[in-house]
Amino acid sequence: MCEVMLAAIPLVDLKAQYQAIKPEIDAAVARVIENTAFIGGKEVKDFETAFAAFQRTERCVGIASGTGAIMLALLALGIGAGDEVITSTHTFIATVEPIETLGAIPVLVDIDPVSFNIDPQQIEAKITPRTKAIMPVHLYGQMADMDAIMDIARRHNLYVIEDAAQAHGAEWQGRRAGQIGDIACFSMYPGKNLGAYGDAGAICTNNHTLADKIAKLRDHGRTSKYSHDEIGYGERLDGIQAAILAAKLPHLNDWNNARREHAAYYDEMLLGIPGVCVPQQVAGARHIYHIYCISVAGDRDALLKQLNERGIGAGIHYPIPVHLQPALAHRGYREGELPHAERAAQSIISLPIYPELSESQREAVVTVLHEVMTR
Repeated sequence: MCEVMLAAIPLVDLKAQYQAIKPEIDAAVARVIENTAFIGGKEVKDFETAFAAFQRTERCVGIASGTGAIMLALLALGIGAGDEVITSTHTFIATVEPIETLGAIPVLVDIDPVSFNIDPQQIEAKITPRTKAIMPVHLYGQMADMDAIMDIARRHNLYVIEDAAQAHGAEWQGRRAGQIGDIACFSMYPGKNLGAYGDAGAICTNNHTLADKIAKLRDHGRTSKYSHDEIGYGERLDGIQAAILAAKLPHLNDWNNARREHAAYYDEMLLGIPGVCVPQQVAGARHIYHIYCISVAGDRDALLKQLNERGIGAGIHYPIPVHLQPALAHRGYREGELPHAERAAQSIISLPIYPELSESQREAVVTVLHEVMTR
């Protein structure tokens, strides 16, 4: 076991995934270069068709990034200056950046301490006449309580934009992101369960009008090569990234199942370690474990340092809640205002998890964590 622990175990191993499907990836990239189909074209259309089918939605539109997907979703829904969008504070700042960029107001809500997702019970009290949308974040690979969220949205006539950046193939009551809300926004950043080799993203929806609007906005608002009936953006998905994603997509179910198997192993082996709380898959959800996040008692930062020194590539998602970020200081949130998110930010550690994680690697993670926690 000592020899295993001397070798670094990364939080994510993108090289291992590439090596596993290298011929398929290399062929996809070579095909795009050979056909010089770098922007739009068949590769993008083929990926959009395949990913819509995977998410069980009518439409998918490829976007240059997950952040861009949220931006265009907001624009397509007519959300702008002075409008309020209710979302979670326990997320990456990209959830909130497009809201701020458009002059809208992010209204940040605390999380459910079990799932780490937005707490539906906290949403309704935040609704005002300026509220236009709710944006749940399906964090770590587990979808938020979409039944409760959709009930609130219907009663108050609000849009629901699903931030599904970490939820490719995750399910709520048998349905996937994009099937439930008005629109779902995906990031295909390299480390995601379905990751490109650069920035990439997509939206999925059953609303053809929304999909058509976003397809126009991503391409400079054009109706033909030099005719533009509205101001748009350069947010198109590159052909090479689309081809890479299309090559990876047939493997995604197996990869998600492998992550679930690794998570089940961690659950079993970590359950008895004093001071460690394993993540919970809530009733109705199918977790695909983009992140395997534990909560620990005591000095989290000291523990993380010891894990890293022993070759375990653990990390933190996310150490500073959005409402306490300096970039959001103008919104006037105070420390202690959203306590569950703040407590999570101080106690969570993300452990290595990816489909190619070996049995010896996950054993080493458990062994080292047990040793440093029981000292």
